[in-house]
Amino acid sequence: MSAQNKKIAIIGLGYVGLPLAVEFGKKRETIGFDINSQRIDELQKGIDKTLELSSNELSEAKYLSYTDSQEKISSAEIYIVTVPTPIDSHKKPDLTPMIRASETVGELLKPGDIIIYESTVYPGATEEVCVPILEQKSGLRFNKDFYCGYSPERINPGDKEHRVSTIKKVTSGSTPEIGEEVDKLYSEIITAGTHLASSIKVAEAAKVIENAQRDLNIAFVNELSKIFHKIGIDTNEVLEAAGTKWNFLPFKPGLVGGHCIGVDPYYLTYKAESIGYNPQVILAGRRINDGMGAYVASRVMKLLTIGGRGHNARILVLGITFKEDCPDIRNSKVVDVINELREFGSLVEVYDPNADKSEVLTEYGIDLINEPGNNYDAIVFAVKHKVFNNLDWKVLKTKDTVVFAVKEGLKEGIADETL
Repeated sequence: MSAQNKKIAIIGLGYVGLPLAVEFGKKRETIGFDINSQRIDELQKGIDKTLELSSNELSEAKYLSYTDSQEKISSAEIYIVTVPTPIDSHKKPDLTPMIRASETVGELLKPGDIIIYESTVYPGATEEVCVPILEQKSGLRFNKDFYCGYSPERINPGDKEHRVSTIKKVTSGSTPEIGEEVDKLYSEIITAGTHLASSIKVAEAAKVIENAQRDLNIAFVNELSKIFHKIGIDTNEVLEAAGTKWNFLPFKPGLVGGHCIGVDPYYLTYKAESIGYNPQVILAGRRINDGMGAYVASRVMKLLTIGGRGHNARILVLGITFKEDCPDIRNSKVVDVINELREFGSLVEVYDPNADKSEVLTEYGIDLINEPGNNYDAIVFAVKHKVFNNLDWKVLKTKDTVVFAVKEGLKEGIADETL
């Protein structure tokens, strides 16, 4: 059977898998698989709770079906794994979702099948961790009976401009021939073009350093923010002035959370340490960014103390998702701010209409309020959601309320301090 007629199964229908499934589902028979039965039921009704795709966009994928049944994906000849790759409490890679997905696919493999991984991992993980599982579960031989590819996801949650098809895609295969087939496969849906890497390890490494580089750049400006605050000058004014040079990179200080930038560097440092190299620059950036939640809280408490308050202060935090205009709460560093403020004895209320209340309560033990009140001692503008543009600050704050903005975006005169 030609590559153009092969049936595809997408394993995992989150922020990465669903948009990919929809694009392939416009071209060829595609099955979206997820172990979350509720997610499958919602998608069958045309509902995407991640808000990445509208019901109209979902309906455009005429050859796409959804299932939570392993049996129903057994007829696929190309499996694309798009499951999360988080870190554990010790900041070590947690490959459990990839291992489980590999076990599921391994039980279904047939001679000639191709398994492509998109999940972010350290260089070597596909062939060192996943392939042995596929061989053991299937009884088939790698690069004899079945083949693998790796094409790192480049999804940017909440971004309606940079979509799957408009972001250039890195591809790779376990043999040169499979690399070409994988590249051709993605070329069907990626209008921005593809880049065929020479090996799976090269493609894995390319992905993990994309986010490590961004993490370091943000860590740099976060450290600048701390320095300039002590000096008594405005960080954003400094960055604006420096940005007049054509090659100055436009990064801003902030909280670095989410499932990518705040996680992926640890995959690279884990691999480096496993081969006897002690990474320094990457981990230094991580330490700075991981400490920003506590730093923001300390700045807020200092403002309150200067105003003669602090003990049992009533504080409103606006936003808990890891980024603006997105419901994703994974690895949100706003939680660090909240927890630190509570450690100071503050009474913290959190308002975020973009986040799922039950999900936040389950994940973080934080009960979101339905509407903000008034007479707060302090307000932390943590996430720049568009919905916050409609807030009535005359009601929210009094003349004594201190406002700290983690992100720019408030009208002039509202924030007492900005990170």
